[in-house]
Amino acid sequence: MTQIIKGGNLPLSGEPMRVAVVRRSGGAEAPKVDAAALLVDADGKARGRGDLVFYNQPEHAGSAVRLLGEAQGEEGVVADWLEIDPGRVEDSVERVVVAASCDGGTFGEVEGLYVRAVSATTGAQLALYAVEDATTETAILLGEFYRRNGGWKFRAVGQGYDSGLPALATDFGFSASEDEADDEDEQAPEVVPEAPVAVPAPALVVVDKADVPDPYSGAPIAAPLPRLNALPAEFGPEFPYFEYQGEGKEDVETGLTLPRGFIAVDVVKKGSGYLDIVTLTIRKRRWRQVMRSRMDDLRGVGVLHHDGQSPLRLRIETRGRWMIRLRPVSTLRAFDGPVEGYGPDVLAYTGDETGVRFRFEGDEDKKGYFGVAAHRKGGHWEYRFSRRDRGRGKGDLPRGPRLLVVEADGAWSMEPRAGGGGGFWSRSRS
Repeated sequence: MTQIIKGGNLPLSGEPMRVAVVRRSGGAEAPKVDAAALLVDADGKARGRGDLVFYNQPEHAGSAVRLLGEAQGEEGVVADWLEIDPGRVEDSVERVVVAASCDGGTFGEVEGLYVRAVSATTGAQLALYAVEDATTETAILLGEFYRRNGGWKFRAVGQGYDSGLPALATDFGFSASEDEADDEDEQAPEVVPEAPVAVPAPALVVVDKADVPDPYSGAPIAAPLPRLNALPAEFGPEFPYFEYQGEGKEDVETGLTLPRGFIAVDVVKKGSGYLDIVTLTIRKRRWRQVMRSRMDDLRGVGVLHHDGQSPLRLRIETRGRWMIRLRPVSTLRAFDGPVEGYGPDVLAYTGDETGVRFRFEGDEDKKGYFGVAAHRKGGHWEYRFSRRDRGRGKGDLPRGPRLLVVEADGAWSMEPRAGGGGGFWSRSRS
């Protein structure tokens, strides 16, 4: 049985999870609820502001925890979704605490509040805890994922704070009123750096001729690539595109300091095995996710947001040989009509608010995952809609300009549709 009461606990397999903070909206006058997560050490303290994941900092530096965004369903059901991968949680972290804050009221006024964890692979429910005794609290610890005997467990907590986030933050070792850190190194948690690993410098190719294969068809393409969409110039810089090749796990020191903005990343990987690409801080800490995929013989597109200050650094983790190519987001395909793809992709959207129909074929077993997130200028993003296993679905997109980041394990197609009214995964606010 996966539904437990306050104080109860359940064992977990340690697989990647998606965690929802669910409630009924209760209309425009209802309190606004925001979900968050804190990574806590053995002393019960967050190691720094980088250990707080919330709407202004939606991804932990180590990519173990991500805030996917808010989704709305039928009959006023609202859910904030987080993604937690216990396998990526640093050894110094003992607990991942799921919390929520309430603005414009108390949790006693929030209807149907519960936290639910599901498998990120199969969608099967792993744990559910319904909060039934909230009264005057304006912040609450819903549950926690914690280490036990080499594995992971979930505990239903239900501890509230009448004085809101400041009291909750103080309990975990920092003040909610502290000034924001000025750079990514101050935001990132302090950890003991690993011993430096000598890796061969990847070959850098400044492409000035038509000899690089297209990531979809494998056919040569001309350089420089033409502008294919109407994204504003401030979305990302224009630059000659660059190619890097390597094998297995490598840290890529590009030496590039491009202007601030989004950069498209073409990825080609031969053979089977998991692939993970992240940006690195100057101390070689994992920072922002670029792409994750388990697809064999992968050809796909990811995206990163560069700060425009420090040289761009990337870490590629996989088996076998790979190629990545950096190019301007102005060269991405536009989503202005029906589109098809296979695997991860990024599309440029510059239209008005619209509905979307999609179809997902899945992998060879007709299973997998399909999801779309919409990124705004400045790197902020929100989860829009998704599906597990093959089938059809619908969702909504806010007004552009946006980058639509597609996560997919197989073939998919999308097209705009008239009207709105998406299902559980749609979101009403842009």
